[in-house]
Amino acid sequence: MNPRLFTVALFLSLPLLSIAEDWPHWRGPAFDGTSKESVPETLPEKLPVAWEAKVGIGFSTVSVVGDRVLTMGNADAKDTVWCLSAESGKVLWKHRYDCDLADRYYEGGPTATPTIHEGKVYTLSKMGHARCLDLESGKPLWTRDLVADHGFELPEWSFSSSAYIDGPRVLYNVGRGGLALSAETGETLWMPDTGTSGYATVVPYASNRAEPNHLLFSAKALISFDSKTGEQHWSFPWKSSRDVNAADPIVTPEGIVVSSSGGTRMLQPTAAGETPEVLWEQHDLKWYFNAGVVIDDHIYSIHGTTHKPTELICTELKTGKTIWAEEGFGNGAVTAAGDTVFLFDKGSLILFRASPDGYKPLLEQKLAEGKCWTVPVLANGQVYCSTAEGDLIAVKLESAAP
Repeated sequence: MNPRLFTVALFLSLPLLSIAEDWPHWRGPAFDGTSKESVPETLPEKLPVAWEAKVGIGFSTVSVVGDRVLTMGNADAKDTVWCLSAESGKVLWKHRYDCDLADRYYEGGPTATPTIHEGKVYTLSKMGHARCLDLESGKPLWTRDLVADHGFELPEWSFSSSAYIDGPRVLYNVGRGGLALSAETGETLWMPDTGTSGYATVVPYASNRAEPNHLLFSAKALISFDSKTGEQHWSFPWKSSRDVNAADPIVTPEGIVVSSSGGTRMLQPTAAGETPEVLWEQHDLKWYFNAGVVIDDHIYSIHGTTHKPTELICTELKTGKTIWAEEGFGNGAVTAAGDTVFLFDKGSLILFRASPDGYKPLLEQKLAEGKCWTVPVLANGQVYCSTAEGDLIAVKLESAAP
């Protein structure tokens, strides 16, 4: 074939190809629960299962870079950081260390997700074990016991935040005002307070300040802080039952969406950098530990708590108005790609098109039994779902046969 004709043919076929994208850390590439990968217009009745693995008790989801899938689980009072092949599920390496299950009122196990960055893996256990491992081999590059080293106070359900990489720093929601370690050595760079922390992960936040600015959903407040020093820019008081501030705030052009078991608010920081203004407040939208996703002008999420009925709910972003609510769901979690929402709940993977006109599922496939609170992940054409008991299932995202 003429090389020029081949090039033209390849170019014309590009819009038909799926965009593959890594998912290197909690909440994905943009830290908002969304992927740029495309979803087929038509789906088969069932997606093929690529592989399954047992990774131990816990609620860590996966991070994926290339053929490497990272997650965590607990068995026999030990945490394991797993590195699996995305293609086959084969164990490429694993790293174990002593760690309490911490099963207070639920199964327990790690709740943070590994962070992959520049050939390294950063993890945090419920008991405050911070680690940096080599992505290729799993060899520890540095390890810290933050509670032993600094006397941090454990929150009621222990530490939960994933590592957030900010240049040469690793940021954690550990302590009342957060914590920064050196990404290279693990040395403590700053720690304003050793008091009880929240459970959410640090969120990037662009503001009109020159300093690097981030958000920390702490035990008692939403905090804007300078990541170089830990200095607070502003603090918005936020009281939740038993200090369960766990769902990551979502930064949107309209404002910052913050939610817990007490309700949801849209906050708008002031030009002077003082305490933000409340644009709207909604007590019929509650995120217990999993944040929703924003698609166009609406938020799609699971509303409710573990001890009350829950709903799949669509909320208008600008006003906080409930557009529709669908009953019959548990405490599952959502991610999104384009206009398609992925929900893993009660052992079923559900895909539906995001629309204010109502809930219309495209696919509903039973994958597992047991508790399913862990966020599903779409990376490089595969969907990863896991249960509290440690069943990790990789499903290929394919279109229906023509």
